[in-house]
Amino acid sequence: MIIGVPKEVKDHESRVGVTPAGAKALVEAGHKVLVETNAGALSAMPDDEYQASGAEIVGSAYDVWRLADMIVKVKEPTEKEYRHFREGLVLFTYLHLAPIVDLTNALLEKKVTGIAYETVRDRFGALPLLIPMSEVAGRMSVQVGAAYLEKEHGGRGVLLGGVPGVAPGNVCVIGGGIVGTNAAKIALGMGAKVTLLDNSLNRLRELDDIFGGRVYTVYSNSYNVEKAVCEADLVIGGVLIPGAAAPKIVTKAMVAKMKKGAVIVDVAIDQGGCIETARPTTHSDPSYEVNGVVHYCVTNMPAAVPNTSTLALTNATFPYLLKLARMGAVAAIQEDKGIAEGVNTYNGVLTYEAVAQAQSRDWTPVSDLLSAAK
Repeated sequence: MIIGVPKEVKDHESRVGVTPAGAKALVEAGHKVLVETNAGALSAMPDDEYQASGAEIVGSAYDVWRLADMIVKVKEPTEKEYRHFREGLVLFTYLHLAPIVDLTNALLEKKVTGIAYETVRDRFGALPLLIPMSEVAGRMSVQVGAAYLEKEHGGRGVLLGGVPGVAPGNVCVIGGGIVGTNAAKIALGMGAKVTLLDNSLNRLRELDDIFGGRVYTVYSNSYNVEKAVCEADLVIGGVLIPGAAAPKIVTKAMVAKMKKGAVIVDVAIDQGGCIETARPTTHSDPSYEVNGVVHYCVTNMPAAVPNTSTLALTNATFPYLLKLARMGAVAAIQEDKGIAEGVNTYNGVLTYEAVAQAQSRDWTPVSDLLSAAK
C-alpha cells in the first residue's frame, strides 16, 4: 500500500501522523511511505530521518494526497484540504465530525472511507487512540489554566498552589475520565484544592481511592455543578460521549455567576465543548472573555508539545495503521470490530450513529454495507 503523510495545516498544528520509526516499519513490511517536505520538522523529526528510514520525501501536499492509497494525519482536514478527497481514498485521522457538517458533507460526497481515531475501540471497549491525547490535554489544561490565572493574561492573579498563609486556588474538574483524571493529578501536584464532578458513583469511588481522598469527589447534577464552578478559580471541562457532540454541563447562567478573572479551559471543545459559552479558538488567538471569565478553548491543545504528543499518539495508532496497510481497509474493517467502530464514513454513507444524531442525518452501520456488497 502507498501511505501518504501530509504536513498538518491547521493553525499551529505541529504534530505528524507517522514518525520515522513508523515509516521504517512500514517500509520493512513492503509498503511505500510518502512524506510531505517538513511534515515532521516541528515535532523534531526532520526529513533526513524519514529518508534514512526508507520514506520518500514529496515536495507538495497535492502529490502526497494524489498518489496515496491511505492518508494518515493527526487533525481533521481543513476546508482547503477537501479538494484532495476522492472516491476510494482511506483517511485515518482524528475527524471529530459531530460539530463539523461541512467536513462530513465533503467526505460523503467524495465517498472517502473516513476512519476516526476518536471512535476506534480496543477489545476492552476503550478508546485507545483518544487516550494518549486526552492524557496530554488533561495535563496541559492545568498548566494553561495556571498561566491564564496570571494578571497579564486577564486572570484573577491567583497562584494555584498558594503560599504559606494564603489559601491555594480552587480547581473544578468536570468529568472523571482520562482528561479529568490527568487534570486532577497535575492540579494536586501544583498544590491546588481540587473538586472533581462525575455522574458515575462507581467512577467517583475509584477516583477517591486513586487520589487517597485528596480530591473532593462530587456527584454531577446542575445544583452541584453551579456551586462548584462559582467557587472555582479554574474550571476544566473534560466531558466525553464518544463521537457525539459534548453535552452542555456548564450553562451561560452559571458562567455569569463565576468569579471575575476566573479561567475556563474546555478540553471537550473538539466535540463542541461542555461549557455553553465555549467556542473553538486557535493557538494564534487562544482566549477570550465572557462576563469577565477567561475562556481558553484551543481545539488542538497537544500541538503545543508536539514531540511528546506525536510520540504518544503514534505509539497508539501505529498497530492499527500497520493492520490497515497489511490487510487493506475493507478486510481490516471486516476482521477487526474495533477498527469498524472507527469508520465514520464509507462509500458515501454516514456510518456512525452519534455523528448522525448530532447532525440529524440517516446512518447505516459499516458492517451492513460490507455484508450487502458481498
